[in-house]
Amino acid sequence: MVHGNSLKRSALLWAALGLLLTACGNDSSVSSGEESATVPVALEAGAETSAAALQPAELYKARCAQCHEGGYPKAPHLVTFQLLGRDAIYAAMTEGLMREHAQGLSDQELQALATHLGGSARASAPTKSCDAPWISGEEIPGEEMPQQIPTGWGITPQGTRFIDGDIARLSRDQIPGLELKWAFAYPGATRARSQPAYYKGAVLVGSQDGTVYALNLQTGCAHWTFKAAAEVRNAISIGSTAKGMDPGMGAGGRTHAFFGDLQGNVYALDADNGRLIWQRRASDHPHVTLTGAPRLHGDRLYVPLSSTEWAAAADPAYPCCTFRGGVVAMDTASGEILWTGYSITEAPTPTGERNSGGAERYHPSGAPIWNNPTIDSKRNRLYVGTGEAYTSPAAPTSDSVLAFDLDSGEMVWSFQATAGDAWNMACFIGGGTNCPEEDGPDVDFGASPMLITLPDGRDLVIAGQKLGVIYALDPDNDGALVWKNKIGRGGFAGGVHWGMAASPERIYAPNADTVFSGRFKGERKPGLFALKPDTGEIAWFTPAPDVCATEDRPACDPGLSAAVTAIPGAVFAGAFDGHLRAYHADTGEILWDFDTNQSFETVSGEVAHGGSIEADGPVVFDGHVLVNSGYLFGDRMAGNVLLAFAPGSETP
Repeated sequence: MVHGNSLKRSALLWAALGLLLTACGNDSSVSSGEESATVPVALEAGAETSAAALQPAELYKARCAQCHEGGYPKAPHLVTFQLLGRDAIYAAMTEGLMREHAQGLSDQELQALATHLGGSARASAPTKSCDAPWISGEEIPGEEMPQQIPTGWGITPQGTRFIDGDIARLSRDQIPGLELKWAFAYPGATRARSQPAYYKGAVLVGSQDGTVYALNLQTGCAHWTFKAAAEVRNAISIGSTAKGMDPGMGAGGRTHAFFGDLQGNVYALDADNGRLIWQRRASDHPHVTLTGAPRLHGDRLYVPLSSTEWAAAADPAYPCCTFRGGVVAMDTASGEILWTGYSITEAPTPTGERNSGGAERYHPSGAPIWNNPTIDSKRNRLYVGTGEAYTSPAAPTSDSVLAFDLDSGEMVWSFQATAGDAWNMACFIGGGTNCPEEDGPDVDFGASPMLITLPDGRDLVIAGQKLGVIYALDPDNDGALVWKNKIGRGGFAGGVHWGMAASPERIYAPNADTVFSGRFKGERKPGLFALKPDTGEIAWFTPAPDVCATEDRPACDPGLSAAVTAIPGAVFAGAFDGHLRAYHADTGEILWDFDTNQSFETVSGEVAHGGSIEADGPVVFDGHVLVNSGYLFGDRMAGNVLLAFAPGSETP
C-alpha cells in the first residue's frame, strides 16, 4: 500500500472497505475513534504460549486465528489481508485499532507477523534515478518511435491488444533470441499488475504503494516518480491534450498520463515530468475503486467504476448493498464529471427487510465494471463487461456486455450471458448473513470486450467470460448473439479472466481453468486458444505446459489468467506458474519460454523476485517485451519485479 505518513490512510482504507480491524470478543466495537477494551484470553499478553518461540504462522494461530477465521464477525478473514498489504497491517498493530491487542509482542515479531499476513517485498532500496535528466518536452536522444501510439489496457481503442509491427519492432524470428535486458524492483510490493505504457522512450507504470514511475526503456532508471494516495493497479493511458487546456502550462498543448487508484481517485499528470495537473474522485460511494484502466478518447476520459463492497458485505453489520457499477465521462482538461452511466439503471433502495445481524437490506446492487472500456467511433458507443450482482435477485445487467452512448452515457443495449449470479464475500466465508440466496457462481466479465471487423466488413463485439465461454455479439442489432463457444470448464477464477487479443485473422483466448474452480465440473483445459472470428471455431489449442507437476512450487498452477498480447506473427502470454511464453500466431507452437519465478538483480542493486503472472499482460515496444511478475492474492505467488527483454546481440 503506502509508506511513511500515509500508513494511517492505509489503515483508514481498511475501515473504508468495511473490514474493520477491530478486536474480537463480546460486543467489542469501535466508536468515535475509541478502541474496545475487550481482549479475549487467547490474545492477552503473557499467554501460556511464548510468542518469542513461535514462527509467524504459529504466532498467527496462537494470537489471531480465533478472531480472523470466523470467531468474530467483524474481523477480516485471513484471505483479505493480502488486499491490504504488509505496511497497513503493521500500522494497525502499532498505531491503529489493533495496537492494544498486539501488546506483549516485540517490534520484530510484529513485523514478521505483518509480513506473513500481508506479504513482503524483497526490495527496499531507493529507485535508481537516471544520470541524465529528462527535460520537460525534450525527446530522448535517438527517439524515433511514433508519439501517438496506442496505450492503456486494451492497447488499441477497439480493445484488441494487438500491437502493429512498426511499433513492436520485433519479428517472429527474433523471439527465440530474447534475453533479459534489465529488471526493476517495486519497493514494498507483493504484486505487480499495472500494465506498462510507452511514451517517448520511457515506460510509465504504477505500483502497489501508489508510486507511478517513468522508466527509461533502455536502462530501467527513473526519469520521474509521482506518489498517488493508494495503489495504482490499472494501465496508464497517455494522450496529447488541446492547446491551452492547462493554465499552468502556458499556451502549448502537452501530453498527459491518466490513471486511477484503489481509493477511487483519478489523476492527470504531465507525462514529461510527472507534475500533477488535476485529481478528482470518480464517485462519492465510499467503496468505489478503480481497477479497469481509464479510456482516453477525444477530449474525454471514460473511467470504469468497480468497488470493494463485495468485501464489505462480509461484515454482518454492514447494510448490503448500495454500490452499482458504471462508467464516468470526465473532461480531460479539468477532471469535471460530464456524465455517469450506471450498469444498473435503477438506484438501490431499502427493501424493508433486515438481515439476521439487524442491518438494513438494499436492492439492486453490484454489476461492477473491472475492465477497460472499448471505443466504437463508428456507432458513437463504448462497450464494457460487468460483474456479478451483490444482492438478490440478481440485476438483469449483471454478468453482461453493455453498450453506452459516448455523448450522453445512456445505456443503448445489454446482453446478459448468465442470469441469477449474485455473490459477495459473505458467501466466501461460509454463508454469512449478507450472502445472497443465489451464492454465485461469480462468473463475471473481467476482460474488456473487443471490437473486430471481419473480412466481409461486418463488425462483431467479442467478449470472454470467466465461465469459459466466448461470445460474438452484433453491434448493429442491439448486441444480438451471433455465436458462442465454451472453451473450458470455467470458474470464479477460471475461463477468460483478464483479457483476450485479436489479430486480423484470429481471436486469441487464454484459459485459466484453475484447480480451485469449486462447483465447476468437466475437463480442465488451461492453455491458449485461437478461434476463427467469423464462426468461433477453434483453429488451434496449445495446452499450458504443467511445470507444476515436475517442480516443487507451492501455490503453482499452469493456468493462463493474465491478458495476452498479439503482434504480427506471435502471441505473448503469462501463466500463474510464472512462465512467460511466446506462441506462433498461426500454429500455436511455443517459440520462447522464460521462467520469471526466480530472483533478479535489479537496476537499483536490490534483489527482487518474480512470481505468478496475473491480471495485466505483456507489452511490446521498440523491440522490447515488458512484463510484470508477482501476484500475491489467494494462493498466487508473490513477486515485485518488472522485466524488460530484448533480442540478444547475436540475434538476427
